[in-house]
Amino acid sequence: MKLTNPEKLILLMLSEIHEQLKIKSDIDPAFVKEAINSRNTWGFEWQYPSLFEGNGSDSIEVTDVVNTLDMWWFIETCYSNLNEADKEKLAELSPFYGKDPKFPGFDGNNEGELLSIAKFLTEQLDRFTSFKGRINNSHTPTIAGYRRMYETFEPIRRLLGPRGLTVEELGKVLNARNYSSGD
Repeated sequence: MKLTNPEKLILLMLSEIHEQLKIKSDIDPAFVKEAINSRNTWGFEWQYPSLFEGNGSDSIEVTDVVNTLDMWWFIETCYSNLNEADKEKLAELSPFYGKDPKFPGFDGNNEGELLSIAKFLTEQLDRFTSFKGRINNSHTPTIAGYRRMYETFEPIRRLLGPRGLTVEELGKVLNARNYSSGD
């Protein structure tokens, strides 16, 4: 959702009035202010879907972050369920990333919008709650590697059903983060 500057100002002022008058409503003025101030107005459609027509208006950046957090949730969850022998095997299969893989975040300097979206999803929209309070600045660009990982992960995910990722699949997804010859 794109708002003009005057629309943002009006919404911020209405939110302030709403809070000062302690109006009880389904609309949370603190959420409205945070969405505007953090430039995450796409979150209005996520928080209040019944107020907006249409679906799928998410930007490429929102889609990238959602895909990345979803994939990392699978990675972390599946890793936590491995026995010690499988953890050692993963460390051998993926020597750079296979030792206790944790979501490293997004680069605050080069991927600030992605970092903001991830924090907004976890802190304001209560999505991907396992990452709440730990969306960090990776201090290095990450999205190209995450996209490669996701390209490897997505075909596997479609086949998972009730099972988790195998050690070999985890290794394959984690190793996809490395730069390919085309990068």
